[in-house]
Amino acid sequence: MRTYRDLRAAGVSTRQAATLTGVPRSTATYKPRSSTTLSRPAPANKLSSWEQARVLATLNDPRFVDLPPVQVFAQLLDEDTYYCSISTMYQVLRHNSMVRDRRRLATHPARTVPELVATGPGQVYTWDITKLPGPVRGRYFDCYVMIDIYSRYIIGAHVHNAETGALAEEMMKEVFTIHGTPHVVHADRGTSMTSKTVATLLADLEVLRSHSRPRVSNDNPYSESWFKTLKFAPVFPERFASIGHAREFINDFVDGYNHTHRHSGIGLNTPADVHYGLAAAKAEERAATLDKARACNPERFTTNNDPKVLSIPDAAWINQPAKPDDKTVAA
Repeated sequence: MRTYRDLRAAGVSTRQAATLTGVPRSTATYKPRSSTTLSRPAPANKLSSWEQARVLATLNDPRFVDLPPVQVFAQLLDEDTYYCSISTMYQVLRHNSMVRDRRRLATHPARTVPELVATGPGQVYTWDITKLPGPVRGRYFDCYVMIDIYSRYIIGAHVHNAETGALAEEMMKEVFTIHGTPHVVHADRGTSMTSKTVATLLADLEVLRSHSRPRVSNDNPYSESWFKTLKFAPVFPERFASIGHAREFINDFVDGYNHTHRHSGIGLNTPADVHYGLAAAKAEERAATLDKARACNPERFTTNNDPKVLSIPDAAWINQPAKPDDKTVAA
């Protein structure tokens, strides 16, 4: 820059000086602004302090507090009153950090996380309803499904034309008669799940009701997982021709799931074996088979322990508590 300034002092043009020194003309001719900022006079049409207070009080008046400024502006004009423009109303609100809901909004406490554990069959049931596509677009059948979370056994699966609390009550009465009354019934917050019909039935039977938090599908994982298993199965049809077709399919699918499907969450046993207490004998038979295999080909085994995937968990959880002392045991 010193060479540039010397050339300029000698009468060389800015273009030539910049070319000779390699300094961009914009950099060489840049003049920083003064650090002192000139104070700008207040606009002549600025609202006074009391006028701003009047606008703010008007916007927060009970009859206007639920309305946006544009609605307040129009109503005031209809009442032969003008305080300021719509944009000025927003400026007053912004200046007072009130560009938001000015209504008194209801506040709700945080929902309690459902924490349930079953250490055996018949303790915690979970249920939900899923839609089955009908014969035409927009037509659906409702499939009510109840699951024992410990054994993964489908203890109830009914298909109906509608979703109602009365139909849910009917399914529960049948399930409880066959499989026994549980300690806890868990569900999401659908209309049938929270209906007075279901609530009254469970209260009469002294069954604890548990519900998922709003918009938290993970609070009902067993039902959601089974619905995915159902609908992603290769045999699941694109549409059901009739409610009879849907019921027949669900009955066959549930029977196969309960009695032939080896579930990875329960030691690769079928839900029926775990639900009816047959898994322990099956585990002994499997252990004997593995022992014979080890004796014949010991080099193929790195340990004498059975694979972990064959072990049945001691408990099944919905939102396992962080501390064992805090868990709600369904026993």
